Order: sequence, then structure tokens, then C-alpha cells
Amino acid sequence: MSTAAQPSAPAEHFNFAQHLLEANASRPQRTAFIDDRGSLSYAELSERVRRMAAALRALGIRREERVLLLMLDSSEWPVSFLGAMYAGIVPVAVNTLLTADDYAYMLEHSRAQAAIVSGALLPTLNAAMIKSDHEVGKVVVAQPVAPLHPSETEFEAFIAAHAPLPRPAATGGDDPGFWLYSSGSTGRPKGTVHSHANPYWTAELYGKAVLGLRESDLCFSAAKLFFAYGLGNALSFPLSVGASVLLMAERATPEAVFKRLTGRLATLEGRKPTVFYGAPTGFAGMLAHPELPARGDVALRLVSSAGEALPAEIGQRFHKRLGVDIVDGIGSTEMLHIFISNRPERVRYGSTGWPVPGYEIELRGDDGKPVADGEPGDLYIQGPSSALMYWGNRTKTRETFQGGWTKAGDKYVRNDDGSYTYGGRSDDMLKVSGIYVSPFEVEATLVQHPAVLEAAVIGVAGTNGLTRVKAFVVLKPDAAASDGELKAFVKDRLAPYKYPREIEFLTELPKTATGKIQRFRLREREAAH
Repeated sequence: MSTAAQPSAPAEHFNFAQHLLEANASRPQRTAFIDDRGSLSYAELSERVRRMAAALRALGIRREERVLLLMLDSSEWPVSFLGAMYAGIVPVAVNTLLTADDYAYMLEHSRAQAAIVSGALLPTLNAAMIKSDHEVGKVVVAQPVAPLHPSETEFEAFIAAHAPLPRPAATGGDDPGFWLYSSGSTGRPKGTVHSHANPYWTAELYGKAVLGLRESDLCFSAAKLFFAYGLGNALSFPLSVGASVLLMAERATPEAVFKRLTGRLATLEGRKPTVFYGAPTGFAGMLAHPELPARGDVALRLVSSAGEALPAEIGQRFHKRLGVDIVDGIGSTEMLHIFISNRPERVRYGSTGWPVPGYEIELRGDDGKPVADGEPGDLYIQGPSSALMYWGNRTKTRETFQGGWTKAGDKYVRNDDGSYTYGGRSDDMLKVSGIYVSPFEVEATLVQHPAVLEAAVIGVAGTNGLTRVKAFVVLKPDAAASDGELKAFVKDRLAPYKYPREIEFLTELPKTATGKIQRFRLREREAAH
């Protein structure tokens, strides 16, 4: 565990984009980004970021006004994101997997003055603009796939037409820096406003102090840049230490990930990632795939997981196959990145690990008071990377940001060694026979069975009105297991009241665009039946 001194706070005038560019001014020829088409050095990144800043300013977009980023992961993404921040303009990075209706809402809600979009996503954006009362005055298209309308501008021409902005906007650390939208799995997505200082803190407290990223690393994140997790993985963290980043525009299928981990992408020129960031669903898919690389075919020294708690069985199997532990942690859009984590040198599978130095953790009961070790409680976090607010949503802002504390919406248990074990989302917890049951604990046990790929657990009402545990299970390809076999498997490993009284087999589980299981969809399905 790192014993490094706590980093100093940013200066009064602080611009995060400027901070990253200046941190890498001494390594101009080092590769910053590699994507599917080529690479970008730190010197080229600096010039393009400042050209983007000048181009956005030339449109008449003012300080703190918003620009929508609907972009696949390529070098144009960090240029656009950092270019906006350099100019004091606020980039609103949105999920590329949503619908035109979702983007129509975001355009109106953010009042974006311009949009930067990947060519492949332009038809969806245009459909959203038709549906919305938006304020977009200019659409900039990266990698167009069809002739552009006169109101649209090609990305390269847009930035080439302007000299680099000579100096950044004189922003402060607490000034709005960028927005990320929450997943909106239970309602309208919330525009989460982060400051210029917030990504600085996550890079210092986690990327450097816990993960120990190095200048020599090549980082590859299956989580995309529009996620809070991916933004740290593939931008804030590596650029804070001068490392290189591999970006992937396509979906993170096992085949696409393996191609890059083994250095078989042409633009890698045989170089292999040393750091890989994934999520439990992705790791399960990789382990179930017949083409999982051998240990000697990859160069991984560090593997990170977040998004949902990592089942111990997946971490143990991954280590056995590839010889490297998965460092699991929990973060959130509201806290920007990870605040409880295992350590590369200290992994306790089955737990989320220990608080990241710089963050305080508290578990509270239904009465709002701290709970004892071993008792489930609602997770609250205090730390310097907490979001400023949800834009235009005072009620939700007050519910989540309570004084210096941020309510996560997760249930956790603190263990005797100070580590924390995930219990599920607060609204997913079950009470069976008067005792709390964690859906995740039952799910994590089910996936230990060799035939099970994924599982999701909910509570259903029995004929007597009492809650019983029901599991939905996805089996691995060509695998077989009966409900009786799986019930017995869980009974042997957990307290008797926790085993699922009913098991239903599905071909897939409902998930958010981030890959998180939507248990509420299963509850709706059950109610409909």
C-alpha cells in the first residue's frame, strides 16, 4: 500500500487541460494516443487541443456554455474534450449507445451550443435534433461516412482553420469543467457537473497513488471515454504520468479485446498493453471464450475492474489463466472514479478492498447512524472529487450531495480487516425471514458453478406474502445444469435462508448501456407474469 504524501491542492487558477499539456511538455515525441488509424504524439495532442479551443471560441461559444460530445473512442475524442476545457467551455460527454430520444433530451437539458459527433453517429444526432428544441449552432463531424450538409463541418478542417489558442481560459479548480450523464437506469439521466479540479484529484489519489501508473505503460480500457471510469482510465490517469493510451472505437467484444491485448492491431506495431481496465461482465465473457490468450501472449502487469463488484471466482480464474490479479474497486459518476479499492499488492477477492487514501467512508443504517462492522449499511463517501451538482435538479442534488458527504445508493458491509464487501444497490436488497440478503452474494455464488456464465437475483412474493429469493441464470455455451443442481450448489456454500427457491434460465440478462444488470427489469418482468 502506498505511503506517499497527499498531493497538494491545485492553484487558485487551474485549468485541467492546461495542467495535462504542461505536464507532458518535456516529452513531445512520446506517443499519447494510438487508435484504429494511427497515433498522436504529446506535441501533436497539445497543438490540436489548442486549435480546437480556438475553433470553439471562434464560434462565439462563451465560458461555461456547453458542447455535446457524441463520439466513438478515437484520438478526436480527447482533442475535443480537452480543447473545450482549455477554452473554458464545458464538454458534455454522452453515451454512444443511446437513442435519438435520449440525445434529444440531453440537447435540450444541457442547452449545448455546438455538437461534435463521429460520422457513424451523425444520423442519430440528426434525428435527435429534429425531435428537440435545441440550441446547437454548429455540428462538427469526425471521420464522416457520407457527404456533409452545408451546416456541418468536417473535424480536421474545423481545427485546421484556426491557430492554436495562445493561453487557456483562466478557470479555477472549482469552476465547472465538464458534464457526464448518469446511466438513467431508473429515470431520466442526470447531468452530473464536475469541476476542473476533480479529475486532478482522481489521478493523484488513485491513478498514481494506488494503481502506480508509469510513463512506460500502454493503457487500454474496455470502458469507453464517456464513462467516468473510462475517462480516468484512458485520459486523466495516463496523461498525468505521460503514459500512452490505446483507444478502440468498436464494441469491446472478447475478440476485439484479445486482438489488442496480444498486439495484433496494425497501429500497435507489435506493442502490447501493460494495463487493462475492464468490468466483471467483460471478464466473464473473456474467460468463457475459447480464444482466451495464453499467459505468454500478453504483457499485462496491471488489470483493473469496476462498474459492478467482481465475483471472487472470476478474479481467481483470471489470475490462474493470465497470471495477474484483477484489482477491483468501486467508483461512481458522482465521485468521478474509484474511492474504495483493492491494491495491486493486496487483493482480497470477494471484497471491494479498502478506502482510497484521501476519501472517507461511512456506512449508515436506516436511522442515519453508523452501523457496526459486519452489518449492512448505506454507503456514504467524502472526498475532493465529488461532483458539484446535478444540473437543474435541486431535489436529486440534495438527496445525493449531503453536506460534505455523497450518498452512493449502495449497500456495503465493513469487514474486520477494514475492507468492504458489496451488498447490492440499496433498492435491490432483500429481506428474507427478517434478515437482509444481498443479491450480489447469491449471484457471486451461482457464477462459481462451472456451467453458469451470469446470474441475477431478485425477491419475489410467495403465496404467503413473504419474500423469497429467485435467480435468473445464463448458462455458458454448450453447458448444462438443472435448477435443483444449482440450488444445492448454493445451499452448500451459503446460509440456508439465502438459496434461491426458484431458478429461471434465460439466454441473456437485461443490462444498462454500461453493462450493469438491471434487476428492476427482472422485477417488472416478474410482475407482468
